[in-house]
Amino acid sequence: MVATLAACTPSHPQSTFYAAGDVAQKQLDLFIIIFWAAVVVFVLVQAALLFSVIRFRRKANDGIPKQTHGNTTLEIAWTLAPAILLAVIAVPTITTLIDIEGDPPDNALHIEVVGHQWWFEFNYPEYGITAANELHLPVGRPVSLALHSDDVIHSFWIPKLAGKVDMIPNASNRLSFTPLEEGYYYGQCAELCGVSHAQMRFRAIVDSESGFQEWVTMQQAPPTNPSIAGMTTFGVKGCGVCHTINGPDPEGVQNARMLGYVDGGPMFPAPNLTHFGSRTTFAGGILDLNEENLWNWLEDPDKIKPGNHMASKAQVYTDPNSALTRDDIAVLVKFLLNLK
Repeated sequence: MVATLAACTPSHPQSTFYAAGDVAQKQLDLFIIIFWAAVVVFVLVQAALLFSVIRFRRKANDGIPKQTHGNTTLEIAWTLAPAILLAVIAVPTITTLIDIEGDPPDNALHIEVVGHQWWFEFNYPEYGITAANELHLPVGRPVSLALHSDDVIHSFWIPKLAGKVDMIPNASNRLSFTPLEEGYYYGQCAELCGVSHAQMRFRAIVDSESGFQEWVTMQQAPPTNPSIAGMTTFGVKGCGVCHTINGPDPEGVQNARMLGYVDGGPMFPAPNLTHFGSRTTFAGGILDLNEENLWNWLEDPDKIKPGNHMASKAQVYTDPNSALTRDDIAVLVKFLLNLK
């Protein structure tokens, strides 16, 4: 019981008992109504059970008890009582579902969310921005998320902002909500989707309106002074097979970069790295972004996140002799951290 109650701590990063979004608050309110209705039923049923066990327990020298073949009054009562209770609970349940599923307002921020094994992609059509694993939102503005999957079924979930919604291949679901408080909120995939399902996470970062606009302006600008050595290593070593860095390529990198491109895009989907250095996490939201973690990731990504596609797919379409050396890793670490 202690362990179970510990999971209900409202301050826990993924607790649903503290809502920071309007949908999460409506779901919490509905949960509380149903919970207390269930408590009343539990208490009444257990009280009747204990009364029956104690009052009608078999005593020494008792004979065969009187045989009862049905009681119409009781049977009608215990049929009507649950029906009435369920009807009462159905009212707030249905109204909440209708409210949550309603169309987003005209001023809603529309974002396309794509689930990949094992990371999340966030596209902002209104601003021409693509991000990965960090969902930036303005506080107080309605948000409408179009949810898709690029491979298998995933489930999108930010416990403190809104409930979980499945992401299905070749289909689109929608989740709309309004963030009510600024802060960092943990999200994750809530549908078993492969060997690294538990490491498919992300963060929703709710900014002030001015803070969000600053982030948009930064994302729309090209990365700050990418080094020629870094871009060259990025292209020659096959990083461009999957990853994209927006902005002009330095001279001599285009050919190496185009080795992995089909119709102007990466052959395999991977996080856009345009402003990678300005993020707080990477590798599907499981690692804090710093030099040590980035070095370890580039050195052996499978050790950190089993089954990831970074090495397995890239190596098929690049020179087998293009494995990263320690000097390559040092160049790439510095290059990526400076992409701000």
